[in-house]
Amino acid sequence: MRERSGWNRSRRCRHYRSCARVPPSWSGKGALAHHMNIASSPGSTDEVLADAVTDQESIVALTQQLVQIPSQAGIDPYEPILNYLESWLVDHGLNPRRMHAANPDGIGVETVALACDLDGGHPGPRYVLDACVDTAPFGDLDAWRHPPTSGVIDSGWLHGRGSADSKVGAAIFAHIATRLWQQLPQLHGSLTLLLDADEHTGQFGGAKRYFAGPGAPGDVAGVMIGYPGLDKVVIGGRGFLRAQVTLYGEADHSGSSRPETNNAVERAAAWVEDLTQRRRPQLPAADKTFGPPPKLTVTAIHGGHAYSTLPDCCTVNVDVRLTPTFDRQAAVDLLEEAARDFDRRWPAPRPTRLDYLESWPPYRLSKRLPLCAALTEAAASYLPNAPRMKVAGPSNIGNYLAQLGIPATAGFGVVYRGLHGTDESINLDSIPVVQAVYQRAVRALLTGH
Repeated sequence: MRERSGWNRSRRCRHYRSCARVPPSWSGKGALAHHMNIASSPGSTDEVLADAVTDQESIVALTQQLVQIPSQAGIDPYEPILNYLESWLVDHGLNPRRMHAANPDGIGVETVALACDLDGGHPGPRYVLDACVDTAPFGDLDAWRHPPTSGVIDSGWLHGRGSADSKVGAAIFAHIATRLWQQLPQLHGSLTLLLDADEHTGQFGGAKRYFAGPGAPGDVAGVMIGYPGLDKVVIGGRGFLRAQVTLYGEADHSGSSRPETNNAVERAAAWVEDLTQRRRPQLPAADKTFGPPPKLTVTAIHGGHAYSTLPDCCTVNVDVRLTPTFDRQAAVDLLEEAARDFDRRWPAPRPTRLDYLESWPPYRLSKRLPLCAALTEAAASYLPNAPRMKVAGPSNIGNYLAQLGIPATAGFGVVYRGLHGTDESINLDSIPVVQAVYQRAVRALLTGH
């Protein structure tokens, strides 16, 4: 029986019983048990992995607490989860500061992130560990096996919304910060822990405030984002262009005796068909040097009010995923040509209007960049096969940071299932190796070894 998230109930890790069910995308089978045994064996000299094994219980407890605080983007307030994290960091000797930004309605300000700086004893670059603490919505509560804020642990898996994306990442990064706080005299440079509470809204308010707001640091050499997934390190992502297309018609009564009407909703439906059936197949193929191909998707249609009224306007939301061979200008050209051609074939009182909203460019980091090399080399120390580097289909905050000239990796983390879906959960046995990889990578970047 195949589950919703794509993993098979019968697929199990042959080497480690408590790994339970393992996503088929995970290439690190057996690695957790192997290195857990090394860390717990007499005479083990890997202090980083020993730290991670010691911290596991505390990380699980913190993750449970965070999952039990609802923080759905755009639904729940940010303050409760930020208050809890702020207290935790202070209790562990750190000095977090609140990052504020204007409310979406423009009235007042709100706290959108916590930032905690650890300045080493020697000058050097700054690296940032970034994790979001807001979440996707719960969806259908009746469909969950365990309530989305339960934090229940069942057969080695911790359940709850945000457990994978990315409250466990926040908990792991917080523990790494406490470990490195004890080693500041040896560090050449600085580490910043950034916990963003405004990521799933699509606004990335915390990251934008920290990296581009007042007092933004000018010495950031790289960012590691704590998204889940043990089999890959994301070193790039397709960009995006969001467009809102408004098609017009003529208002009238639906019972009018006029033989011909100009219905905006019908025009919009025909334009969407033209866009998806004629224009979408013309997109270029995937560029092997980059990764996934460009993509065009209609994501919403809004129009009409009452049964008896013919609508005179209808809006269509279009999401275009960009690549180096199909950039923002190419997407704009395609949409505008589609609109002009459609208006010629089906005239309306007003020409179709296109409004372009936010757009981020595609990006891809060099595998030789110190940030990428440190993370993959650290992973290779603990996994039988180094995680593959890939460009992701979805965009991430790395696309935004690329515009600022700041390299960012995204997507090395715990084994998970149900991301953004029902029964989101994480495998607890994958926590130590993830902490060890990041802690080792940061130490290598800030000490040279």
